[in-house]
Amino acid sequence: MLNPARLLACLILAAPSAWAALPFDTVPVKYQTADTGYSTEAIVEAVKQSTIAAQVTGRVSAVNFDAGDFVKAGAVIVRLSAQELSAAVAGSQAQVAQANATLANARANYQRQQQLFQQKFISQAALDRATAEFRAAEAAARAARAGVGQTAAVSGYTVITAPYSGVVAARHVEVGETVAPGTPLMTGFDPKDMRVIANVPQYKLAEIKAAPRVAVEIPSLNKWIDATGITVLPSADVATHTVKVRIDLPASLEGVIPGMYARAHFSVGSARKLTIPSTAVVHRSELTAVYVVKDDRVSLRQIRLGTPNGRGQIEVLAGLNPGDVIALDPVKAGIYAKSTANQPAK
Repeated sequence: MLNPARLLACLILAAPSAWAALPFDTVPVKYQTADTGYSTEAIVEAVKQSTIAAQVTGRVSAVNFDAGDFVKAGAVIVRLSAQELSAAVAGSQAQVAQANATLANARANYQRQQQLFQQKFISQAALDRATAEFRAAEAAARAARAGVGQTAAVSGYTVITAPYSGVVAARHVEVGETVAPGTPLMTGFDPKDMRVIANVPQYKLAEIKAAPRVAVEIPSLNKWIDATGITVLPSADVATHTVKVRIDLPASLEGVIPGMYARAHFSVGSARKLTIPSTAVVHRSELTAVYVVKDDRVSLRQIRLGTPNGRGQIEVLAGLNPGDVIALDPVKAGIYAKSTANQPAK
């Protein structure tokens, strides 16, 4: 007769080998020290994101980039054809030439009047009149030169360049369109600097400010990111009584783009919780469950979950006990469960 203690030891040693033979990985359910705090929905946005608009009226003659293209700072993204501006520049230059000629004539007349006044041939009033005409000619020449500079600057608005390196998010015009000042041309953002915007209720601000440790979850990428900083804006929404919180992310995050849905997890403490990997959870309509491995059988068990605790772990409120073994890959576990459903238990 086999010793009961030896039989129990054999069963314990046999169980892991049985689970190792399964076509999927398993993990035992156990208590772990996890962060506690507050979680809320958030939106990813770029720190540098802008829409470049036209500053003059003109026709779009060239669009050098499209949505999704990477643009270096200073690159020409749009060109406008504005013949009126060229004519205005030529007119301004003609006004400068006219003003310079008038100034030269006024200067010569002023110098002659000075000589005549010294020789007592003209009165003080005549000299004052020549001086005033000379000063007026000088002012007109300066105004004409300023007009040329202003017109030249405006004509430079026909060549639109990128203010910083980034990615084109959207193009708003096509070649041949006529645009007016304020018409959007392109929208772009810098993918290196991203942040998350979350709305936090007022009653949670004290906890968040006391322990500003935040992890950002990007569900679509199955990615968790440690925030590098947090800024609580000094104003609240009068309708929802929430405060915007800016959460800074590390530089150059692959796959993270503006507008993505995210969740911000503010950690204000820690506690022992029964947790499992979130990838092991099966969601079927209103059913939330995991595949439990017992002996050589795999069965689907409904559970009730709490809040995610970060790093892909989620709290289990009901349905599992410490020591239960669950499948990490629910797809493979489901296939295995169906294939062994009609086989007799060993």
